[in-house]
Amino acid sequence: MAEDIRIWKILAGDNLCELSKSRLDIEERIETWIEKDITIISNNLLIIGRQTVTDYGGIIDLLCLDNNGDVTIIELKRDKTPREVVAQTLDYASWVNKLSNDRVTEIANQYLKENGPLEKTFQSYFQTELPEILNENHKILILASDIDSSSERIINYLSESYGVAINAIKFQYFRNNQNDEFLARIFLIDPGQVEVRTRNIPSTKRKPRLNYEELHAIAEQKGVDEIYNRICEGLKPFFKTYTTQSSLGFEAITEKGRKSIISLIPQESDPENGLRFQVYLSRFANFFDISEDRVSSLFSSKEKWEYFKNAPPEWSGFKGFNACCFCSV
Repeated sequence: MAEDIRIWKILAGDNLCELSKSRLDIEERIETWIEKDITIISNNLLIIGRQTVTDYGGIIDLLCLDNNGDVTIIELKRDKTPREVVAQTLDYASWVNKLSNDRVTEIANQYLKENGPLEKTFQSYFQTELPEILNENHKILILASDIDSSSERIINYLSESYGVAINAIKFQYFRNNQNDEFLARIFLIDPGQVEVRTRNIPSTKRKPRLNYEELHAIAEQKGVDEIYNRICEGLKPFFKTYTTQSSLGFEAITEKGRKSIISLIPQESDPENGLRFQVYLSRFANFFDISEDRVSSLFSSKEKWEYFKNAPPEWSGFKGFNACCFCSV
């Protein structure tokens, strides 16, 4: 059961004065506060939608993505009954569960507008690139100035018995004699406990990342293991490596965070064409302190490539085959 919050102001002489709890309905204000500063409820959420209309006519107060690309539904209780608020959020979850990458991206870009697109905003906010698969899992957060015992029982039942990633946050509002306003927050269930309860739920949307041995085996199967090994050895002294569902990535640690520079894609390679690669042109040039023309001249067979449509220069570059030039920069 969520604890009742009491706050005292410490006065001169170590005397205490308890702040008065107000019954003022603040839930309309809470939504605005959270949109301005999502860290009120989490340091790992990026807002991608407000008042999002579902295909069934419902309206979700706030939609967010975490750094794994998973969606969080944020719904304010307002004047709904316990059954209404829980049933409504579960209905929203049934809709969110089926959202594709393209649909999530569309919703986000409509909300972000000039602050988008999603790929750029996500990378800037989380200092990592947008995952290949979005919305593998989803979570539900119910916000309220008061949570009744019936809602608490339902939320705990769904979480404990079925591993549903659902939680509630209780906000309480205080005001002192000088009309200074204060807001306090408490979770119904510890967020770490919610994570433990949902961790073992299987997912069918996102394929696991390939490990290094699997990528090498694919390169060997595709007949490009010799050049794959040579390029890897040439690049490893300069970059950190990571894997995805299809590629080996090389990234640099910069003042602005981690930046992907090159990807090798053995799955899309073959003996005739060679090893498939993608490279960010401006990032590559900046890292090695050479001109973009010099980088361009290193590639005999290439075509323009963008991480997303109409991407700015930092998110653009080349793709092609047989990137032997990487070893001779």
